[in-house]
Amino acid sequence: MTNNALVPLPTARTADNSSAAFAPFDPSNLGTMYWVPLIPERQRRKHHVFVPADHRFKAAARFLQALWREDRDLSIGQYPDSITGRRLGSRISMPAGGDGANFLHPRIIPVVAQALHYREPGAVYDVDRLKTNLLSSQPLTFNLFGLLARDLDLATRFVTDLLPGTMAEVTELLFEHSPGRGDTRFTADGTAFDLAIRGRSATGERVFIGIEVKYSENAYEPASRVNERYAALAPTTDLFIDATDPGLVSNPCQQLFRQHCLAASILDQGLADHVILAFIAPSHNYLAHAAATTYARHLHSASTGRIPFIPLTLERAITALAAAGLPDHARALHRRYLDWWLVDGELHLDDVTAAASNLFTAAASADRTTRRSKRAA
Repeated sequence: MTNNALVPLPTARTADNSSAAFAPFDPSNLGTMYWVPLIPERQRRKHHVFVPADHRFKAAARFLQALWREDRDLSIGQYPDSITGRRLGSRISMPAGGDGANFLHPRIIPVVAQALHYREPGAVYDVDRLKTNLLSSQPLTFNLFGLLARDLDLATRFVTDLLPGTMAEVTELLFEHSPGRGDTRFTADGTAFDLAIRGRSATGERVFIGIEVKYSENAYEPASRVNERYAALAPTTDLFIDATDPGLVSNPCQQLFRQHCLAASILDQGLADHVILAFIAPSHNYLAHAAATTYARHLHSASTGRIPFIPLTLERAITALAAAGLPDHARALHRRYLDWWLVDGELHLDDVTAAASNLFTAAASADRTTRRSKRAA
């Protein structure tokens, strides 16, 4: 088993001017909400984003994506596999998607095209979803990291700010990456990272950072089957308090467990000298961050173990982008994915009449849901 003790690296900035010392990037200067609002059914239907199965954060995120689409006069899309043509405000039309409207900068589109044309064997891309689903974490991954893939000096500044002490130089960014899907030297399945960053330490050692990105997902999506390879691999990783704990192979932990085992196999196969697993989600996606916390409790040491597990917020990543030299792009990312004050403004909560209507509509809807649940029980 290969050791993975991180080599301390000098940071690109002092502690005083690193973005870690800044408040989260906030172009509106309105401050941070404690949590996202509960949006009444009436207003979700008005913007064609009422999906009963949505949890609170996903409903707010879907609503925000609809506002972003409407502000840009992008034509509305449809529910996937819809035979009735039912509209869905968090999707754009296929013509708009084909023009690259789901991506926040023209220079990201060639990065997406490159990733699709040269995708790894077995890599899973739902191309229609990538082009038209505003809520999906896959276009978010390209929007967040696409410009870095075209400028490795910029990528180095970003990583050095976001994860001090990990890399002195970024050499490559890989989207939807696995070193070998189905290969028994690794996890013998399709497990992959949304993004992999390869680079070198100040002493020239190879560093690998695997990143999982979530936007509205809650880590309770349908789980992949965990194959028998993990039963042999997990105990050798020196990561888990109890590598046989059933909680590791079920939601909400199973995806991070599989990725951590994949990271360990990359280290063991000599593809890197140091490996890190990072997790990025919006701070208000409490279910995703609760999943990361639950997973971390299974580890001997999340932050300083053989393969550190580092949960991060999307806000922190966007702040690091601004500090690295992309303030305008950071503003665009914040507006699209994190500007909950736009949702607040759409709800007209400063208007007494509208606020009362929203309050009682939401309360009545919650009451109906409770009564239906009781009847069903």
